[in-house]
Amino acid sequence: MLSDQEMRKRMEDALAALRREFAAVRTGKATPALLDTVRVAAYGSKLPLNQIATVSAPEASLIVVHPFDPSLIGEIEKGILRANLGLNPANDGQFVRVPVPPLNEERRREYARLLHKLAEEARISVRYARRERNDAVRAGMRAGEIPRDAGHRELDDIQRLTDRYAGQIEALLKAKEKEVMSV
Repeated sequence: MLSDQEMRKRMEDALAALRREFAAVRTGKATPALLDTVRVAAYGSKLPLNQIATVSAPEASLIVVHPFDPSLIGEIEKGILRANLGLNPANDGQFVRVPVPPLNEERRREYARLLHKLAEEARISVRYARRERNDAVRAGMRAGEIPRDAGHRELDDIQRLTDRYAGQIEALLKAKEKEVMSV
């Protein structure tokens, strides 16, 4: 039985996950979030890049990685290459510079398709939370724990909440798609 609070939390988590996924999608503009998925072999394990280095974007087409331990520069470079982001890092002994090339039209369309897929996954998560909560309310109505009128009001509230989250997902998708498709 899914409670109202659990349903809201699942919907909010789906939206937060979508925001994180969208932040990692390249738009032709350099942002430190592009390297959030990079894992680096350091100190005997794979660590997220942001735990072993400072990542900044001083220019619109450049990301600079400043490692806390200069001996990890080679591993950071390899980690960025292994992440398959289409970026070519270069190190100068102290920093790793990652130029972000502008996107071509075919790549933009590919990213737009990816954005639509990620948004649909978020919508599915929201609808799944709705379905579980609806099932719980209907079961309560059948068992006589929830009066019919209150149950139907609850079902309407659940649908309104679902519509609100779906609208937020759509707004995020439109904004990110516009960002990706702009030259």
